Amino acid sequence: MGVVVVSGGTNGMGRAFALGRAARGDRVLVLGRNRERGQALANGSIAFLPVDLSSVTETRQVVEHILAEYHVVDALTLFANAVAPRRIVTAEGLERTFALYYLSRYLLSFGLRPALERATAPVIVNIAGVGVTKGGVRWADPQLASGYSAVAAQLQAGRANDLLGVGFAQRSGSRARYVLYHPGFTKSGDRSQLPLVVRGLLAVASVAARPVSDAVAPMHRFVDAPPTAPLTAVDRNKRLPPSFPTLDPQNAERLMDLTEKLLNP
Repeated sequence: MGVVVVSGGTNGMGRAFALGRAARGDRVLVLGRNRERGQALANGSIAFLPVDLSSVTETRQVVEHILAEYHVVDALTLFANAVAPRRIVTAEGLERTFALYYLSRYLLSFGLRPALERATAPVIVNIAGVGVTKGGVRWADPQLASGYSAVAAQLQAGRANDLLGVGFAQRSGSRARYVLYHPGFTKSGDRSQLPLVVRGLLAVASVAARPVSDAVAPMHRFVDAPPTAPLTAVDRNKRLPPSFPTLDPQNAERLMDLTEKLLNP
């Protein structure tokens, strides 16, 4: 029995994974914004902690709470994301997709190191889009002040998560194994904020999408038996080499420096 933290665990793949870990006997801590869904999940094995992960302040607070309440964290799994059809700026002045999909994962990954280090075989699993080569980080405009689109925002944050895995392996000094995992198109997620036309297109595409149970199955294996390498990248069922273009170590260093400047102006 271990302690598993699930960010974005109130619906979709995150919810399915949280329930699966609880069924395996783990203590599960679900982080999410939707109190109704989170409280519906909470039971003897699953605890819910409400947090807006697009807020740097709230994410830092939840990291401190976890470190105070949980001496050991065996696995950190990162699902939180939401598609924003229009550009949204948080109260802290950050583009919301970048803050939610990338910055929260950076803060949780590096912030929970003390508890992860106490685990026998600690692992971080980041569910993003590794293997996708389109798009990239807009180094001169990471907040997408110009030319915003939902696709550009998702591709940028997805690439940032690729580089986060590389940067964590290079900089953290942690024993925790980092896994970047792209499950492929899955019947998952809350589409209520999307335009009606987009929701209709996704509903049609969902006919060929993977069931949630199939998408999360490899994640259980990553947690039960973490890889031996500091960084593992898996695009659906294909393991990617360290030389894969989106895993460039120099770009990872550049992003880590940029992130630290954004978070500590």
